[in-house]
Amino acid sequence: MEEALELGSYLPLSFKTRSEQEYIQFLWEAFESNYENGKYQFAFLAYHMLTMSFVYFNIWQIKQTEPGDFAKAMIGFNKDLEKELMEATSPFTFWRVNESSVMRFLKLIGCDNGKVGSYAALVKERNDTAHTNGNIFFSTQAALDTKIREILRVVKEIQGHSIPTIGRCYDRFLIDSNDPDDREYSDDSDQIREILIHGHYLSQQDIEICATSDISGHNAHPNFHGIESLHQSLRDSYIEAEAT
Repeated sequence: MEEALELGSYLPLSFKTRSEQEYIQFLWEAFESNYENGKYQFAFLAYHMLTMSFVYFNIWQIKQTEPGDFAKAMIGFNKDLEKELMEATSPFTFWRVNESSVMRFLKLIGCDNGKVGSYAALVKERNDTAHTNGNIFFSTQAALDTKIREILRVVKEIQGHSIPTIGRCYDRFLIDSNDPDDREYSDDSDQIREILIHGHYLSQQDIEICATSDISGHNAHPNFHGIESLHQSLRDSYIEAEAT
C-alpha cells in the first residue's frame, strides 16, 4: 500500500474546481478501501483511473505550454472533437478521446511509438479486467503490488519526458510574474500557489523540477531580483518545508 501511495506525488496539489478534487479523492478512497478488504481487482480499476488522470494532467500541461504543438496533434480528429479539445477548460475533457489514442499525445514530449504502445497496453489490460468475462486477474495482493510497480515505472518514465515542458512552463511564469506591481497577486507565495501551481495543475514532482531549474539564464533580465525572489519563495514553501 505504501508504495502505491507514491502516485500521489505525481498528481496535482490543487484543482480548479471542487468536483475535480472530490473525484480524485473518491478514486483514492475506492483504491484504499478495496485494497484493504482484499478486493484487488476493483482496487486496480481505481488505481488505473488515477493513473489515467495523471496522463490527462500531463497532456493538459502540454496544451498550455506548447499550444502550437498541441494543435498540430489534432490531425485525425473530427472537427467537433478538435474544437472541444482546443477549447477545453479542464484536463478531464480528454476522456472524450479513446484512452489508447490519447496516449499518442505523449509523443509531443518525446515518447516514441514503442513507449506509447506499451502505455496503451495498460489500457487494454484495464479493459480486460473491467469486462464481465468470468476472470479475476488480480486475486492476490502480490499480483496487484507487481502491477502497481509496473504502473509507477511508467508514471516515472512519462514524468521524465515532461521535464522540458515543466521547465518551459516555469520559465514563462518567472518572466510573466517577476513584478509584484504587474501581476495577479502582489505576494510571491500567492502568485506561486494560484497562477503556477493551481493554474497548471502542478504536482509535487513538477514543483521539484521547477525548484531545481537553473535560473541563471535570466541574469540579464532587468528585474532578476524579482525572479530570484519568486524562485526562492517556491523553494522555501514547497521544497525545504517538504524536506522537514
